Amino acid sequence: MALNRKIAVLAGDGIGPEIVQQAVLCLKAVSDKHSIGLEFEHAYVGYAGYEKKGQCLPAETLELCRNSDSILLGAVGDPRADKLPPAGQPERGALLPLRKIFDLYANIRPAKIFPALIDASPLKREIIGDGFDFVTVRELTGDVYFGKKDLDEKDTWRSDLMKYSRPEVSRIAKKAFELARTRRNKVTSVDKANVLYASVLWRSEVENVHKQFSDVSLEHMYVDNCAMQIVKNPRQFDVIVTGNLFGDILSDESSIVTGSLGMLPSASLGDGKFGLYEPIHGSAPKYAGQDVANPIATILSGAMMLRYTFGIEEGAKDIEGAVEAVIEHNRTKDIMSEGKKLVGTNEMGKLVAKEIIQRGD
Repeated sequence: MALNRKIAVLAGDGIGPEIVQQAVLCLKAVSDKHSIGLEFEHAYVGYAGYEKKGQCLPAETLELCRNSDSILLGAVGDPRADKLPPAGQPERGALLPLRKIFDLYANIRPAKIFPALIDASPLKREIIGDGFDFVTVRELTGDVYFGKKDLDEKDTWRSDLMKYSRPEVSRIAKKAFELARTRRNKVTSVDKANVLYASVLWRSEVENVHKQFSDVSLEHMYVDNCAMQIVKNPRQFDVIVTGNLFGDILSDESSIVTGSLGMLPSASLGDGKFGLYEPIHGSAPKYAGQDVANPIATILSGAMMLRYTFGIEEGAKDIEGAVEAVIEHNRTKDIMSEGKKLVGTNEMGKLVAKEIIQRGD
């Protein structure tokens, strides 16, 4: 089935080019195996974009994204970018605009521990039990990240406005309830409604949306308690829905309890099929070019792309199954354990791609 879908490949900074190369390799393996016809076109973003084009989000890159079906992003961020004006630095000048321009308001971040990596988790085995599998649905285009910025004339104070409207909360809550219906029918809404006015509105609107999803259970939890519960009993969660700031922090915490930041993918989605797919970790410039970075989060982001944008479930399962098979015996440095083979970024990608091809339909 030839889809001939175009993917904008934005490798970015630091380890971005290395991990994206392996994700593309694995997507090509799926494309060849299932005759999908995925097409890849590369462009600069982040500090790499500034070096080549004078902007962290060059016009050519934005145009490519507009003419593509999805975006595969490595990571942005470079210490050299500190010299740039704050608004022009990679995160504020590239990543946030991409989310806003394409109205990618829902960030889906799965936290699933692979059986082979239970010993890599900092949690005790009695806490992990037979494993956990939950998803954080993070609102991505509101909150303090996009709120009004202010400072006084003497720059003695600065502020970032936390602001949410009912429509913003309604649409992210709907995404969470819809996702829960495909899983275990439970949503945990996380806020700080005992202190923050914005959270009071958040909780109220989530409850309004819940009336349309009476088959899904809903509980509310304060963000500080949620942070504790993720390390105390992660098995209790199915779908967590929360705001931009809280979601950023909690989903990073979730990655560590699965074994490594290098294992967790993400999808940033809007109301259509277009999406931006990226690992949740950063650019880690100190590891760039050393062939030590874990590419699995980026590879699994490719699986999410196949599932959410292209609707190719068999391809997504091929990637996920291949990853699970390969890490039984092979590990990058961040997830290394006794008795396993230490492999680099490139070898890990090649092993997963080979496994994809060899897996039975």
